[in-house]
Amino acid sequence: MVINTNTSAQTAASNLQTTQSMLSKSLARLSSGSKITNPSDDAAGMAVSSRLDAQVSRLDAAKQNVGNAISYTQTQDGFLSKIGKALDRMSELAILSQDVTKTDSDRSLYDSEFTQLSSYINSTASKDFNGVSLFSNAALSVTTDSEGTTFSMSGIDLSTSIYATATSSTIATTSAAATALSNIKSAITQLSTDRATIGSYQARLNFTSDELVVSKENLSAASSRIKDVDVAEESTQYARYNILTQAGTAMLAQANQLPQSVLRLLQ
Repeated sequence: MVINTNTSAQTAASNLQTTQSMLSKSLARLSSGSKITNPSDDAAGMAVSSRLDAQVSRLDAAKQNVGNAISYTQTQDGFLSKIGKALDRMSELAILSQDVTKTDSDRSLYDSEFTQLSSYINSTASKDFNGVSLFSNAALSVTTDSEGTTFSMSGIDLSTSIYATATSSTIATTSAAATALSNIKSAITQLSTDRATIGSYQARLNFTSDELVVSKENLSAASSRIKDVDVAEESTQYARYNILTQAGTAMLAQANQLPQSVLRLLQ
């Protein structure tokens, strides 16, 4: 029996220290919801989850870009829809102006409305979306993923010769009305093509948006499996370490009492 070195107490203290460390780590995991509370817990896992989280953030940004592009094309189509109605009315006026029972005075009244509708179409060509022209020949590149990949949307230009010829027409005479009708029919055909082009862009953007949602969901799940704590499992470990801490504290107290038995030999 020795007094200076209490091996049993040292062993109990070492075990208690280890258990308390594990208890603190378990408590940190439960309180934070993450099983990587320190880089040393899983250095590789932390690196991978950090990259996945960054990619998820980029996907959110790309989805926002795609959503804005969808809004842009919807705004374009809204204006083109109204232009289509204006062209329909202009073609109707061109037919009315060719009525042989009408005088040139009557045709001038039709031409007045025709001119106003032409001005409306020309003014629409200068509309913009958040400072970006809605109708120009400039193509727009839309970001479609977290790596910055883009696809190009061709511009819808209302200043092309087809539209310009239609809006510069007149129906003041029967011959002019006949020419105007031909020009307007060409503009209506072009408008249909432009709206179909916008519709194809919208379809692609909608599918791209859905794809980004799925990608984000899968990457978030992958990151979660690496860093998020399983509360059911960790609470079990916490209970275990809590009990071991209490038991270790009690045993350390007992180990500290062992040298006192030496006093019986000295009495």
